[in-house]
Amino acid sequence: MSIYCAKGSVDTDLSSRQLNDLFTETLVNLGERNRVLAVPSDQTCEHSRAGELTRYACLYYGDRLKAVLPALGTHAPMQPEQIARLYGDMPQSLFRVHNGQTDVETLGEVPAEFIHEQSEGKLNYAWPAQVNRLISQGGFDLILSIGQVVPHEVIGMGNYNENILVDTGGHQGISRGDYLGAVYGMERIMGRATNPVRNVLNYASDHFLSQLPIVYVMTVVESRADGSVAVRGLFIGDDAECFNRAADLSRKVNFEILETPIQKAVVYLNPKEFSSTWLGNKAIYRTRMALADGAELIIIAPGVKDFGEGRTIDKLIRKYGYRGTQETLRAVEANADLAGNLSAAAHLIRGSSEGRFKITLCSNYLSKEEVEGVGFNYGDLNRMLKRYNPQRLTPGYNCVDGEDVFFIANPELGLWAQRGRMEESADYATASSALVQN
Repeated sequence: MSIYCAKGSVDTDLSSRQLNDLFTETLVNLGERNRVLAVPSDQTCEHSRAGELTRYACLYYGDRLKAVLPALGTHAPMQPEQIARLYGDMPQSLFRVHNGQTDVETLGEVPAEFIHEQSEGKLNYAWPAQVNRLISQGGFDLILSIGQVVPHEVIGMGNYNENILVDTGGHQGISRGDYLGAVYGMERIMGRATNPVRNVLNYASDHFLSQLPIVYVMTVVESRADGSVAVRGLFIGDDAECFNRAADLSRKVNFEILETPIQKAVVYLNPKEFSSTWLGNKAIYRTRMALADGAELIIIAPGVKDFGEGRTIDKLIRKYGYRGTQETLRAVEANADLAGNLSAAAHLIRGSSEGRFKITLCSNYLSKEEVEGVGFNYGDLNRMLKRYNPQRLTPGYNCVDGEDVFFIANPELGLWAQRGRMEESADYATASSALVQN
């Protein structure tokens, strides 16, 4: 097991030239490879630099790069214009579309006993380790998994083996992993490299992926105060230690600890990135540990048109709404449609404030009836844009007509928490570390 590149710090600011040089040097050191597959993050991770790094791989390998499989997970397939925007002028004939229903192979199962233990006795199912057949049967001598390590609501810290086992996995594995994280408790997971969902993926990696030539290429990216982004690190390797180093840096640059809770937060969702609450609810996930009881979270979402990324998920969200953990668990027990789509159930749990704070959604496309129908409060977009203009607000606290407002320009690149809430879950981090070490 090896770490090929570990470059980064809180002050590092890697240019495109430096990224190219570091990546190319690593590819040279990997030796001759003749059948290469790239598995980069998709359009939902625009700031990850995965598109740029994939282009560099294409330039280096030429026709030895046989295919590019964007890691879609549950997201909608990329359109030609999205591919061009993210990956540049690479031949679109290289790109494959992952289908989590028809394209996967089950390599093995993480036993139900392990899931039962990780869920503290709440769940009793096995977890299928599934990957796209192109990965398992494509005959590649190098698989480049390319993405960004950043705080994440399901996996604690995103990327590493998640990019393979989840984002090119099957719907059953995605659903069961999502549900494990939601039932265990999102606030106990976010920002932690070690947690029950990650433990399941690591078990699957150790048992079922060890014979595949996977090299993980992971960036750490920070949002600057002016809205631009800086690449703080590049980590390339084939083991968990490489991921842990990236996660340690991400905690330092993507995690903002506040001494006092936020009473009012405004989060802006760029319409080029967020077209559904399935994606846009990062505004809730990433701020919930910073919000005071009784606070208001205003989500300015001019591009959000739907709740789900597909018709099935959208229908389930509209039917059951964001009603909290206990009501969602009861709905899963009582309704076959929701029980058959645990990813949707997990999303409903994570998107609820549990009655602790108010969520106001402002969209160009969703009506008052639709927004209130899923359990959110409706906000008039034009009125909110006039009062809380994202072009005038700066990240962090602003004074708007005498009101203190905490503004977040892009929830994808960070995690915010009030110190007391982090301390409440500190015992879990200690217990998890001990479990892994043992």
